[in-house]
Amino acid sequence: MFVAVCEHRSISRAAEQASIVGSAISKRLAQLEDTVGTPLLVRRRRGVEPTPAGETLLEHARAMLASAQGIERDMLAYGAGIRGQVRLLATASVMAESLADDVASFLKEPAHQAIQVDLEEHLSPEVLRRIRQGSASVGICWDAADLGGMQVRPYRRDHLAIAVHPAHPLAGRTQLKFEDTLAYDHVSLPLSSAVQQMLQRAAAALGKTVAYRVIVSNFEAALRVVRANLAISVVPLEVAEGYAVAYGLRVIPLDEVWAQRRFAIFFRSEQALTPAARLLIAHLERVGAVSAEAHASGPG
Repeated sequence: MFVAVCEHRSISRAAEQASIVGSAISKRLAQLEDTVGTPLLVRRRRGVEPTPAGETLLEHARAMLASAQGIERDMLAYGAGIRGQVRLLATASVMAESLADDVASFLKEPAHQAIQVDLEEHLSPEVLRRIRQGSASVGICWDAADLGGMQVRPYRRDHLAIAVHPAHPLAGRTQLKFEDTLAYDHVSLPLSSAVQQMLQRAAAALGKTVAYRVIVSNFEAALRVVRANLAISVVPLEVAEGYAVAYGLRVIPLDEVWAQRRFAIFFRSEQALTPAARLLIAHLERVGAVSAEAHASGPG
């Protein structure tokens, strides 16, 4: 009830949601404040808001509720004959590149056929927030994100590139510096994504800005914009190559240190992981190591 009141900023709306009278919630909140020995909510004319102590309790309460939901979900899974369930959150780049195939190969192993893996795509900050809150057990994102306090394991790598229309002035190049692209309009994924924030910082370091003509939600939409010759796009080489032939695009690697990215698997603590989650992490770490080895050895 405390979480509901904080999220709605209203005792009456929380009461409606819970189908109980507001006075009952007020009484329980008063008892909760007596128990912890400090005010948790400030009453305003238009509702309530948590105090600093309330914000701290809210964070713990959300983690407790997420843990309880995880217990319920896992127990239901056992009842349905599934001997493990893992909720895995990842960024768009990870999802678009290799994660689905890696999870599929994990689930095809006879020893893992009684495990269920649920995948969700989010921006890096949201992936981090949810793992820290405990609403999911495992996350994967670019290791440039703030992973402080997390247990981290290596996953795969990729290389950022520029996708351009064959008629674009940059189409004849075999390699590009990021600065070379700033004279042209870009198509972007959400500006709050880790890549776009990094590109804006890189442009600012050059005393320039990125000119965004189109903002889309996924790589396929970005490459459709490139195919229409409306803009160019910074995309992972590993994603763009799959569309380059079908869309008739030129994909040119970026010659920048930061263009070679590493992805990280992360979680709050190994002790909190289920056996199924530990198995999945070990599998993803293993296929990532094989991929890195193959990349280092090159063709043949």
